[in-house]
Amino acid sequence: MAITVVGSVAFDTVETPSGRIDRCLAGAATYFSLAASYFTDVRVIAVVGEDFTEKEEAVFATHGIDTRGLERAEGKSFFWQGSYLDNLNEAKTLQTDLNVFASFNPKIPDVYRDSEYLFLANIDPVLQRRVREQMPDVKLVGGDTMNYWINDHRSNLLETLKGVDVLLINDTESKLLAGTRNPVKAAHDVLTMGPKSLVVKHGEYGATAFFSPRSFHSGVAPHPFRAPALPLAEVVDPTGAGDSFAGGFFGYIASQPDLTPEVFKRAMFYGGVMGSFTVEQFGTGRLQQLTRDEIEERFAIFRELTHLESQRS
Repeated sequence: MAITVVGSVAFDTVETPSGRIDRCLAGAATYFSLAASYFTDVRVIAVVGEDFTEKEEAVFATHGIDTRGLERAEGKSFFWQGSYLDNLNEAKTLQTDLNVFASFNPKIPDVYRDSEYLFLANIDPVLQRRVREQMPDVKLVGGDTMNYWINDHRSNLLETLKGVDVLLINDTESKLLAGTRNPVKAAHDVLTMGPKSLVVKHGEYGATAFFSPRSFHSGVAPHPFRAPALPLAEVVDPTGAGDSFAGGFFGYIASQPDLTPEVFKRAMFYGGVMGSFTVEQFGTGRLQQLTRDEIEERFAIFRELTHLESQRS
């Protein structure tokens, strides 16, 4: 089944303790699309400038990602420069140039309208809602957001959340959105805003899912579920790990016939798998080179991390 994702396709310059890379292919929709492409068909809606060349186009084409929704505009693509030299868990933004993204107005190709799944990556909630309203028949809607939209565009964001089934945000964003420091209360409060399920990302510590009675057809809310992160000896570049998690998570769900609690939980493991690969190289380098066998091998490691044999004392 096909996923349509709307978000940013961009270029990043990143510096970490492992080195520096200039103007690498990046953006939330890019990381999401590449990660999800290992599980299902992906269609991308974004805008790029004249600096987006056949080289970058080939990255999407090689992974079978449909780019008919990729608008070409005069000017330069969205650009971000950040540093992780002070803290590998938090980027220090050095430069942000919206460029053609400043006037982005998502256009949905007619051939995308039969998509079963929709993911609203981290962009203006007004644009997210506009896309959602134009695709009313999708089976499941996932979404992401960030502190800026929560703080400065709250009313628009709250309206958009009414149309989101699964929200994926980090723990700081969850607490900020709910206005409470207690993570469990924050999750419950967020679920009253519209999402049926909430996935709270904890970076190097994994992710936790919270459910409402509307999450599944049974009408019963499962207990919260925690998926681990893989302990890594070296993190080269954390950029895009959360978007890759979302791509693996949502991509796996789209590859399954029905959304059940078991599918949801496995999807969180696959999200963690894709995020763990992403941080091994700068930009999308590692995501471009993966095989499904590598993904399944790492998935088995993730399962082993949480496996406890029952023993009689």
